[in-house]
Amino acid sequence: MSAPEPVLMGRKRALPACPNPLFLKWLTELRDEAKEKGQKIQYTYQKAINSLNKYPLPLRDAREAKILQNFGDGICKILDSKLQQHYRECGEHTAVGREVSPPGRSDDKSPGPSRKDQKRERGATKRKKREYAPQKGSGGYAVLLTLYRHSQVAGSKGFMFKMELQTQAQHLCQKSFTVPEIGSKYAAWSAVATLIKRNLLMKTHNPARYSLTEEGVSLARRLDSAACTSEASLEDDKEEEEGCPVAVDLTVSDEDDVNKDTVEPKCKTSSGERLLAGTFDIVLCVDVSETTGGSRNCKQELVTELRRRGVNFDIRKLNVGDFLWVAREKVTPASGHSRASAGRELVLDYIIERKRMDDLCGSIIDGRFREQKFRLKRCGLRRPIYLVEGHGKAASQLSLPEMTLQQAVVNTQVVDGFFVKRVCDIRESAAYLAFMTTHLSKLYQKRTLVCYSRELNGDQDPRDHNAPLCSLQSFAEFNHGAVKNKSQTVREAFARQLMQVSGLSADKAAAILERYTTPHSLLAAYGQCASEAGKEKLLSAIPCGRLNRNLGPALSRTLYQLYCTKGALS
Repeated sequence: MSAPEPVLMGRKRALPACPNPLFLKWLTELRDEAKEKGQKIQYTYQKAINSLNKYPLPLRDAREAKILQNFGDGICKILDSKLQQHYRECGEHTAVGREVSPPGRSDDKSPGPSRKDQKRERGATKRKKREYAPQKGSGGYAVLLTLYRHSQVAGSKGFMFKMELQTQAQHLCQKSFTVPEIGSKYAAWSAVATLIKRNLLMKTHNPARYSLTEEGVSLARRLDSAACTSEASLEDDKEEEEGCPVAVDLTVSDEDDVNKDTVEPKCKTSSGERLLAGTFDIVLCVDVSETTGGSRNCKQELVTELRRRGVNFDIRKLNVGDFLWVAREKVTPASGHSRASAGRELVLDYIIERKRMDDLCGSIIDGRFREQKFRLKRCGLRRPIYLVEGHGKAASQLSLPEMTLQQAVVNTQVVDGFFVKRVCDIRESAAYLAFMTTHLSKLYQKRTLVCYSRELNGDQDPRDHNAPLCSLQSFAEFNHGAVKNKSQTVREAFARQLMQVSGLSADKAAAILERYTTPHSLLAAYGQCASEAGKEKLLSAIPCGRLNRNLGPALSRTLYQLYCTKGALS
């Protein structure tokens, strides 16, 4: 019996390369460019790439691509423009293999690329990925360069916080790290996600710390070397043109001489984060929810009234409050640019929460009212204001009696310590906002503003607003810190837990937190009490609020029962 024939083992046949590599290349470049800028059109380009990869035949021009999914007039017009440029550079009759045939010529009989060509093409693609480098002036470029230069400074901690990094990297970036360009919802900071994905940047800890990986250090070193060479070349050219040295000390101005005898704020600030008097405008920031949704006609009336009164305002997303004011740096467009880059913004110490009577009623019923007051007190701005609209109107159609609503407003002013401004309608609200904008412009016009980092200083507030130097938070740090659903510290979670107890206001919760910062420290204090009576009265003598009244035995007993009762509470 003859031996069976051996079974021949072989590899799977390699998938054929895309028959339209030029179109694929251009679409990939468009997608990567849109991704770098944080634009949503990157997903449209990706869908077009997927459709092109599935199409097995070569396309003669971009018009033929319209038969494919996700190839609209816009994409086809871009590809056709690139194709015509390719023909102008290489010639219409230049042999381009299976890339794209010139118009009027068919590629049906042209042989496909060899396996060696396919390997060479895949190798070139891999090399391209390894050689990624962000464009000069982009967000990724500025972040890499800033982190590298910071790491070269003696005594560097090896990482940077978000606000610190944005501040020092802004002058290297052509776009704002905090304010998106018109028509886009993404700022230059979105490039950080690309750097992390490419293993060039690490994000650790909470608050976030950013540092370079080994690959990031290598790339940043090359970028820094190229930047230094470019700067040296520019300086040489300038010396030849002007015939004089270019190294001029511009670090001290006349305005600094005016304030050099004032006491610097005892807090950590970022170098260069200073707005001299006269170099900024006061701008009212209006939360986007105040202009869209709900009663749109009424909300558009607010915008109309603000414009009629000549108020300098800006509509944006605010994570706490409905209105606030920022000092925005005046920036002139650079030579060759029609539009100026976004200036630095510092938040003034005034923030407004606007409440209509129906909104007040709903927020009291669902519990938002107490939470909003707590968040306003914790946002870091020292002049919170409640703007109550509709005062004096009948509340017969609301779920709560008018007396209850009026009592809630009085408690907000007397017990919680907020300034309350009552107005009749939206026109009076706009008039009050216009008056406040004018008042704050006069109040801050002769002051030098310094960026105060709450992220670096924690909750300590050493600021003195009567001094010529005025310390304020940057808008980016303020708005990021006010995110409602961000991860909480144990102290913040403990505060929210205390606020759920009936009768325990934000001031009372803050007074307890000053003495016992965590539930563990409170339980340890209970454990040191000799008797049950002592445990019940442990918190009763804690002074609360502006009047320093004691917390009282009733709330002290309630909290003892809440934290020390074993089993279910009756």
